[in-house]
Amino acid sequence: MTSFSGPYLALKTGSGDRQLSLVGGNYWTVGRGDDNNFVLPDRWISRNHAMLQGTDNGMFYLIDLGSRNGTFVNGRRVSVPVILHDGDLLTFGQTELRFCSPVATVAVTSRGDARGSDTTATAMLHVRQLISVMVVDIRDFTVMTRQTDEKIHSEAIGTWFRRAGEIIGQYGSWVDKYIGDAVMAVWIHGPEGADEATVLQILQAVSTLAAMTEQLHQQFPLPFPLRIGAGINTGYAMVGNTGSGDRPDYTALGDTVNAAFRLESSTKHLGLDLALGETTYEYIQKICGPEAGADTADMAPPPFKRFTVEMKGYEEPFTLRAGTFSDLDQFLAETL
Repeated sequence: MTSFSGPYLALKTGSGDRQLSLVGGNYWTVGRGDDNNFVLPDRWISRNHAMLQGTDNGMFYLIDLGSRNGTFVNGRRVSVPVILHDGDLLTFGQTELRFCSPVATVAVTSRGDARGSDTTATAMLHVRQLISVMVVDIRDFTVMTRQTDEKIHSEAIGTWFRRAGEIIGQYGSWVDKYIGDAVMAVWIHGPEGADEATVLQILQAVSTLAAMTEQLHQQFPLPFPLRIGAGINTGYAMVGNTGSGDRPDYTALGDTVNAAFRLESSTKHLGLDLALGETTYEYIQKICGPEAGADTADMAPPPFKRFTVEMKGYEEPFTLRAGTFSDLDQFLAETL
């Protein structure tokens, strides 16, 4: 049996514990399907059952992906992402695994490639890059949990997390973080800035997420249709490569990320759906720009209003653009 120095899942087998390493990435999927990182041949497990998400400070979240029979930690059903602790017992279907985190994952800060044969080491390279951060949050989540059966609530929210990941992947990004009833996604731009195609992808992702969320009550007996709020911010951040193999895993840190969360929160106070940082709005404006030689007066501005708001953690008032998803859908219909 291979012994890992970093965190792992311990699966009991007839020949002893089998260790499933949680090193070398920032998320791992569990299910019956062959496309999962950990494939468990248990007929009570869904094809895409659950996911473990690692963070840059060594914590791990367990997220149920809308499984039919549920995901449990120490006998308690998971309905939102939960933080795992050393020794926690995880149950998927009739399969039990124990989360083990005996020592911190070895991290190597590198200016180039990580060398050597130690496969437990994770290369970490942080560079300053222009990114767009999208934060999406489910509205009235606490109210819904009080009015919904735990099993229905768990399946509905798990389905939302899974579909949100699929939609964000469809539009060129990935879910960087799952936070309670919210997700964060990052688009990394090149040195020339955010190109028109990427900006449109981000806006399409938000629109599709909003439509998916509103339709979820058609599948599950929820007390009311769900809605989301979203914040999008563009700026420079330290982007870390913590992956290995043919697809690095990235995470972003800095004020650009923090402001995206504040933008999402501001939509609740403004009574709107979507808030954009000024730099994001400027890139959207370029999409509406006139052709060479055209009259600037013919330019159709994006349908988002300007607001100046006080935001937690910022001494100066923050300028943003905000609007509804109907405004966004109209803009996309006229642009695409």
